[in-house]
Amino acid sequence: MQILENNSIRLRALEPEDLKLLYQWENNSDIWEISHCQKPFSLFVLKQYLENSHQDIYESKQLRLVIELKEKNEAIGLIDLFDFDPFHNRVGIGVLLHNKMHRQKGFASEALETLIKYCFKSLQIHQVYCNITTCNQASIDLFCSKNFEITGTKKQWIKSQDGWKDEHLLQLINPKL
Repeated sequence: MQILENNSIRLRALEPEDLKLLYQWENNSDIWEISHCQKPFSLFVLKQYLENSHQDIYESKQLRLVIELKEKNEAIGLIDLFDFDPFHNRVGIGVLLHNKMHRQKGFASEALETLIKYCFKSLQIHQVYCNITTCNQASIDLFCSKNFEITGTKKQWIKSQDGWKDEHLLQLINPKL
């Protein structure tokens, strides 16, 4: 089994063929609150992003991978490393399964587990963290199932259409470093 594969999913690099899919997903305003986006992306901007996605995580301080079903070669979501800090040896992590029909089937869990192993074994990361609004219980449960701990709560941190939301900080320390 490859390092970026699990039982039913693989994590792969973005390809030029992902442009239309990325355009559809990034411009879905239903997820803008999670991604902290406030405006749509043009095809031009996303094409430039894809052209630069080959950069090493040490250059770009981020890594975006497509979550793909192995049997069908079907892209179902994205998983990201962001705000990579090589001095403090930590990185943020986020996961999104775009279509609701793929949720609650273990795919996000497999993707998260796979990326955590990659971070700890290949990148020698000391800790991974994520930020989740306190009302997103499904995401909190997902990350806690991988031994993330809620280490703090930022009050009224996220401005949404429904008002201000609190956000948890969750952390996972590499037990082998």
